[in-house]
Amino acid sequence: MEDSKDKILIVDFGSQVTQLIARRVRETGVYSVVFPFNKIPESVKNNSLKGIILSGGPDSVNTGNTSRAPEWIFDFGIPVLGICYGQQTMVHQLGGTVVTSEDREFGRSEIDITNDCRLFKDVWSKGSKQQVWMSHGDSVEKLPDGFSVVAYTQNAPFAVIANEEKLFYGVQFHPEVYHTPDGSKLIKNFLGICDCKFDWTMASFFEGQKKDIQDQVQSENVICGLSGGVDSSVVAILLHKIIGKQLTCIFVDNGLMRKNEAEQVVDLFREHYKIPLVHVDASKLFLDKLKNVKDPEKKRKIIGGLFIDVFEEEAKKIGGAKFLAQGTLYPDVIESVSFIGGPSVTIKSHHNVGGLPERMNLKLIEPLRQLFKDEVRSLGIELGLPKSLIGRHPFPGPGLAIRCPGDITSEKLEILRKADEIYLDEIKKAGLYDEIWQAFAVLLPVQTVGVMGDSRTYEFVCALRAVTSVDGMTADFYRFDMEFLSQVSNRIINSVKGINRVVYDITSKPPGTIEWE
Repeated sequence: MEDSKDKILIVDFGSQVTQLIARRVRETGVYSVVFPFNKIPESVKNNSLKGIILSGGPDSVNTGNTSRAPEWIFDFGIPVLGICYGQQTMVHQLGGTVVTSEDREFGRSEIDITNDCRLFKDVWSKGSKQQVWMSHGDSVEKLPDGFSVVAYTQNAPFAVIANEEKLFYGVQFHPEVYHTPDGSKLIKNFLGICDCKFDWTMASFFEGQKKDIQDQVQSENVICGLSGGVDSSVVAILLHKIIGKQLTCIFVDNGLMRKNEAEQVVDLFREHYKIPLVHVDASKLFLDKLKNVKDPEKKRKIIGGLFIDVFEEEAKKIGGAKFLAQGTLYPDVIESVSFIGGPSVTIKSHHNVGGLPERMNLKLIEPLRQLFKDEVRSLGIELGLPKSLIGRHPFPGPGLAIRCPGDITSEKLEILRKADEIYLDEIKKAGLYDEIWQAFAVLLPVQTVGVMGDSRTYEFVCALRAVTSVDGMTADFYRFDMEFLSQVSNRIINSVKGINRVVYDITSKPPGTIEWE
């Protein structure tokens, strides 16, 4: 993918914020790819590779058989930037010394700039003090040959090091995070050192995908798993533009969708875009299989398995399909894989991550697998999708199943749909929909006593959730006016039989997730 464009390789050592490095690079207009340190494909090593960034990570170079950068990285003849653990392993592998220090640094720190450096060009000047974000226990003690110190902190005497001859740089702090105010500028400077052209756009991404998909698919047929959300919709339109009539979309109504959503999906793709669409009403099948299932991971697995079963059945009816396309995103992958197999610890599984059973005899097409949600929206705009679809809040693949903790019944789902519809309607009326990354209602498996019309009620509690975010990897709760929350609460309780109490979730991510399950 994108072999014709300048590319930056990000070597992942297990940092929870590795994806932020990729984002900062892409925001400048340079394409980036992320691979675990032990699973870098040979195909990466080509003429389009302009630089390498070594991520942070939880390891210590002084502890046994820990992760190391492949040696070819330092012999490839292109610039290298090591961040935190990336700096430490670079120093260690090139002949320097790293020690475990009692003087650790976590959080904001003040850095002293002692020398000029190409990394600092037009950003930091010699003699100045700057704010950075630290998160380390180990520190560099001795530099490899050819390196010099260009900045230090109280607890990190080698906070920034440089080998200007080889264009190797190491920073102990994290330039990728928000709390290093000039971090993005430093990364852009590194890309300039790499002699990158800042010309990667969604238009160029589309052209790269067009070639890749045409080469992969050729004259074969493709089925696309369409949920109606932004991700699968963008995949469907992308493929429709590239392979035309070779594409058939399968929309599975699992009974876990929002109010009137199934009808809207069918109308948009079948009537507006004229894309061949198979609409499968499998709601009874899904609800029967989910009966009495409370564990969220089991719910996800059941839903994912049933999707595959339905696709398999429908694919047989269509006949001749060799590929299944789906809208897997990078955050889905990050949350679903372990460090051994990928970049971070498993937070939760995603029903569309992990491949297909061999019996299906279908190959996966996942054109959005390396993109973030906002990048998918940019691609959707490039493809001409309507703003009403592009701007929709994310909706999870397992649907309302993970917004209804505990037992799932058709009655509970109907209560939830009504509450969710009212909540989103009030948000839109207040002109807040586009300010919020994601908003939804959750029906809790808790009943409380209430009083309505002098009568005792014993009904469910509804939790409201709204967050702001850029990429879904981190999020903060939206700070509604209390008058707004009061109005929403009153309307839900008055209009939705089955709910007599409403609460608002003020948990950020981390420590929570955006969804409740």
